Amino acid sequence: MNIFTSFGKLKLNWKLTIVTIGTIAVTMAVLAALLFYQQEQDVIDENKNYMLHKLESNESQISTCIDSINMTTQFFLADEGMLDILNLSAQDQDITTEELLQYQRQNVMQLERLVSNNPLLYSVRYYSISENVQEMMPILYSSTRMQNLSWASLEKPAGWHFGYQDTAFSSLILKQNNELAGLVTEVLDFRNGRIGYIEATVNMDTMFPGMFEGIDNEFSYFLTDDGTIYFGSNKWEDSEDIINNNDLSGDSDVFHIKYKGKNLIVTKLYSKKLSGHLISVLDITDDVWGVYKTRNIFIVLMVMVIIAMAFLINFIVQRMLRQLYGIMDSMEMIQSGDLGTRIKVVDGGEMGALTDNLNDMLDYIQRLMKENIDREVLVKNSEIKALQNQINAHFIYNVLESIKMMAEVDEKYDISDAITSLGKLLRYSMRWVSGNVRLREELDYIEDYVALINLRYDFVIHLAIKVPDELMDQEIPKMSLQPIVENAILHGIEPVGEESTIYIKGWEEGSEVIIEVSDTGRGMTDEETERLKLKLQGIAEVSGGRGNGIGLKNVHDRIHMAFGEKYGLNIYAKLGCFTKVAINLPKNPVINKNPATAKRNI
Repeated sequence: MNIFTSFGKLKLNWKLTIVTIGTIAVTMAVLAALLFYQQEQDVIDENKNYMLHKLESNESQISTCIDSINMTTQFFLADEGMLDILNLSAQDQDITTEELLQYQRQNVMQLERLVSNNPLLYSVRYYSISENVQEMMPILYSSTRMQNLSWASLEKPAGWHFGYQDTAFSSLILKQNNELAGLVTEVLDFRNGRIGYIEATVNMDTMFPGMFEGIDNEFSYFLTDDGTIYFGSNKWEDSEDIINNNDLSGDSDVFHIKYKGKNLIVTKLYSKKLSGHLISVLDITDDVWGVYKTRNIFIVLMVMVIIAMAFLINFIVQRMLRQLYGIMDSMEMIQSGDLGTRIKVVDGGEMGALTDNLNDMLDYIQRLMKENIDREVLVKNSEIKALQNQINAHFIYNVLESIKMMAEVDEKYDISDAITSLGKLLRYSMRWVSGNVRLREELDYIEDYVALINLRYDFVIHLAIKVPDELMDQEIPKMSLQPIVENAILHGIEPVGEESTIYIKGWEEGSEVIIEVSDTGRGMTDEETERLKLKLQGIAEVSGGRGNGIGLKNVHDRIHMAFGEKYGLNIYAKLGCFTKVAINLPKNPVINKNPATAKRNI
């Protein structure tokens, strides 16, 4: 709240400057964040595509090496001559020199050419399980040579082996610095059982070229299903953490991770035949930090530009608000009581227009003050005149009472009753009432009104009222029934010129009260009824003259003002039969339901 309070105390030019700069800064920050985020994603996606390409290349190389080893192994297993030699050695039978020479020419040389013609293969060898065999290099070796190899000591030597060296011969005879990946296959005979092994090998850098590229920011290693890791030329000490903290299930995938402040692209390639994953890691931290560095430089430059813009915008806003500050100074003078002060126009445009309007407003205020003073004088005079009228009304009532007494003395009771009704009408119409009246009072007034109306005609107008007692205290605007009854007499009954009846009925419908006034006069056509409804709605114009509907329109509008737009008058008529006017009112509790206090006051 302190920030908002402090902001509220600033001058308008600084408020506008802060809001403008804040809007610009937020917009630029959002756009910059999106821009540099996209740049970072582009760097990541570019390196992902690079690693995906390498993954596909490694997958192809591994598949080619596996196929070469498998096909060569199958070819060796199908060589019957070499199988005969292994069977004879397994049975400790001697082989003649002539037979050995024949095998050397026919079998060994053929197998040697097969291996030499395949550039992927390092070697393919037979190993006899017996020492009693004549070795034929580089194809056939005794069990003694086999025992020098690391996989020979395993309980089950058959299968794939990785990262071992060719130790069949002494290091003085054969270099042992090559790491090999080889498939060892048992050679079985249905009579003698296992008679030897076939070892088909390739160099590790041939099987897994990505492990031996020696690129500084790339690391690759092969992870077998039993958890053994084989590294290439680069060994990374955090390899096990990547293995433990990432899901390696599935065949192949490329994903981005953040590890110990580094951004890494990791690819995994699973080989079901080799029973292991080839994991490759590319460190793209420098590339990502290049984006961050550019972002930081942009932020510094943006802050400097925003500070410069703040002073420039504040200067411009001050120039724009000169007129406003002049208006404020003038308003302070006006507030102190100098109403003759007028604001000087400095600039054009909106501020100039505002200044002109304020000056016009000050002129208008001065005129209103003068008019209010004159109006107060008129009100005082009106109050005095109203008091005089009240005194005159008392004089008229007293005179009517004297005339009534004279009529009764002369036994002119019709005249006496007429004067009584007239007095009641005068008292009701001239009585000051704030708000609405009770339905009972309106009905009493209508009875007196109809009684006086009957003095005018040579036919009788009857009044039939059927309203439940519980609705007699219903609120209704004063003098709302009289215009309806007057219309019924003047436009419905008088044109017929014969004895008729006006019916006033009332009933409840849910939360509403319906008061219906109907006559059995001449009625109206459908066109006349529709025209009158349009006048009530304000759609058709209400003009002066007899039968123009202005009385009903006034009642309709007063009901709207008193109770709301959903209430008012509804009209129904049929030519030659009847006219009905229904008053729709809300059901309410009324001011006072005690009949004893329902006396009229003058």
